[in-house]
This record gives sequence, structure tokens and C-alpha cells, in this order.
Amino acid sequence: MDFVILKLILKLIHIIAAVIFLGNITLAPFWKAHAEKSKDRTKIADAFKGIIRADRYFTMPGISILLLFGIGGALHEGFDLIQTGWIFWSIILILISSIAFMAKVVPLQKQIYAFASDESKFTWDEYRKLSKQWSTWGWIATITPWLALIMMVMKHPM
Repeated sequence: MDFVILKLILKLIHIIAAVIFLGNITLAPFWKAHAEKSKDRTKIADAFKGIIRADRYFTMPGISILLLFGIGGALHEGFDLIQTGWIFWSIILILISSIAFMAKVVPLQKQIYAFASDESKFTWDEYRKLSKQWSTWGWIATITPWLALIMMVMKHPM
């Protein structure tokens, strides 16, 4: 296959994965807020069930494809992943996001879903506590890939 065509295919798949990944992680807080406005714990449980499902179908495959084709494309083009600042720092930002997501966001999502699903255990005070933690860690897991996107587009040397 021609080098230019392969380069474009790798880049296209990388960009599509970025759109799917970033779109999904950016919309999760919207669905959470939408459910919270109802003041109905069952709607909150349903929102978190949907967020968990969307992460399974879009976030996890999206980040895997994003990294695979991004790193593959960079290596294919001869970039040094460590010496090329905008690539190196973008990978670091994605790793920070992944750690925050897997270590904090995912467990909190499951905990909130289970908590909101059980009427006998649900209290608004406890929910607000969990919700605040989810929002804090979710913000870290969301802003870092957006910063990586900015670096990728601007090719900031850092």
C-alpha cells in the first residue's frame, strides 16, 4: 500500500476514534445533570446505567483505537514518541485520564448506579457526596484528553 494512503488511513481512524471518545466522555456529565434535575433517583440510576453502557461501547474502544492508531501512525511517520513533545505530553495526558477514569470514575459510576437503584439505601446527602467525587474525577478524566487534542492540533512543542 502506498505510504501516503496508509498515513491518511491511520490518521483518519485516529481522528474518528478521538471524536467518538471525546464526544462520549464530554456528554456523560450532561446526562447526569439532566437526570439530577428530575430529582428522581430512578432517573439518576438509569442515567448512570446508560453512562456505564456508553463507556463500554464507546469510551473503552475509542481510547484503545485512538492510542493504537495514533501511536502506530506516529511511528509509521518516523516520529520519536519521547522526543516529540506534543506526542509525548499528549500520551502522558491520556494516561492521566485513563488512570483517573479506571481508578476513580468507573468505580464511582458503579457505586452511584447501585446506590440510586436501591430505594432503601438511597439518601440525597450520600448521593451528593458521591456525585461530587464523580464530577471531580470525571473533570480530570475529561479535561486531560481535551488538552491532548489541543496539543495534537496545535503541535505545541512543550
